[in-house]
Amino acid sequence: MVGILGGLVGQAAVTKPVNNIGFSVGAKLPTNQQNKRESFFDLAMKPGKQQVLKTVIYNVTNRDIQVQTAIHTAYTNSNGVIEYVVPTKTLDASLRYPMHQVTKLQSAKVVTVPANGNKTVTAKVKMPQSQFSGVILGGWFFKRVNQKATSTVKNSMNIRNQYSYVIGLKYTEDKPPAPNLKLGKVTAGMENYHRGVFPELRNIAAVIVPNLTVKSTVTSKQAGRVVHQARKKNVQLAPNSRFRYPLLTGTKPLQAGDYHLHLVATNAAHHWIFDRDFTISPAAAKRYNQQSVDNAGLSIWWFVGAGALGTLVVVGSAWLIRNWHRRRTI
Repeated sequence: MVGILGGLVGQAAVTKPVNNIGFSVGAKLPTNQQNKRESFFDLAMKPGKQQVLKTVIYNVTNRDIQVQTAIHTAYTNSNGVIEYVVPTKTLDASLRYPMHQVTKLQSAKVVTVPANGNKTVTAKVKMPQSQFSGVILGGWFFKRVNQKATSTVKNSMNIRNQYSYVIGLKYTEDKPPAPNLKLGKVTAGMENYHRGVFPELRNIAAVIVPNLTVKSTVTSKQAGRVVHQARKKNVQLAPNSRFRYPLLTGTKPLQAGDYHLHLVATNAAHHWIFDRDFTISPAAAKRYNQQSVDNAGLSIWWFVGAGALGTLVVVGSAWLIRNWHRRRTI
C-alpha cells in the first residue's frame, strides 16, 4: 500500500521536519533568481545560457538514507492542476523545450545522504540556442527510497509510506506571450474506470494560464436537448500543455450518436468560446459502458450505509450473545 505521496513545490526547509519524512531539501538560489522571496528556482534566462543548479538534501535521521532524484516536465493533469510530481508519458505537440530535456542531472539518480548530515546535488541547464519567448516549467523531484525490511510477518499487510518533495523550476526568457487556448479532439473515454466525454483544452503558448473557470454543455443533435452540463473552477494550465477535461456521466451510460460541445473558458483577463461537433460510435459506447465501474451504481453513501449496517449487526450480535449467556447463568 502506498501511504502518503506529498509533492511540496518550492519546499526549502533546512530545519528538522515536523513529520517523520526524515529529510528536507533546499535550493541554493543563483544570482539570476527573479523573485528573491520564492524558495524555488525562478530564473531569468537567455538563449544558449548554461548554468549549474544546486540543491541541498538534509538528513535529520541517525542513519544514512537514500534519496531518488529526477527532473520532471510540468503539465496539466485531469484535475486541472499543474502537475510536477507524477511524470507524464504524453506531451502537447506545441511544447518545443520540455524541462527534462533542458535540465539534466549531474548527480546520480539515487544519492546517499549521511546520518544527521547533508548532500549537495547538481543539475545542468542548457537553454536552446534559438530565440525563445516564454516560460519553461518543471520540477526537481526528490523521494526517499524505502529501506529494505529486516523481517517479515507471514500473512500480514506490509504498509509502505512514500514521501517526496518537488522544487519548482521556472525559466523565463524574454517576454512571455499572451495565452492562446485551442480546443483539441473531443472523444468518449475513461478516467479511472469512469466513463465520460473528454474534450482536450490546449494551451499552445509558453505561459502559465491561471484561475480559469471552464463551463461546458453537451447537446444531443438527434434529440436536440442538453444531455450534460459541467462547470469547473480554478483550473491552472501549464505552458504548452493540454487539459483532458473529464465530463463524467456517472451511472448514466454512454449513448452512441452525434453530439455538440459548447465550451467557455474565462479568467480575469481572457475569454474563450469553443464549439465542436463529435460522434460517439456504437463500438466505443459499448466498450466503455462494459468497462465502467459506474455500472454497479455504487456511491460513497452505499459504502457508508453498508458500514453502518455492519456495525449494527456486530453490536446487535454481541448484545444477543451477552443476553443469552446471562439467561443461562440465572
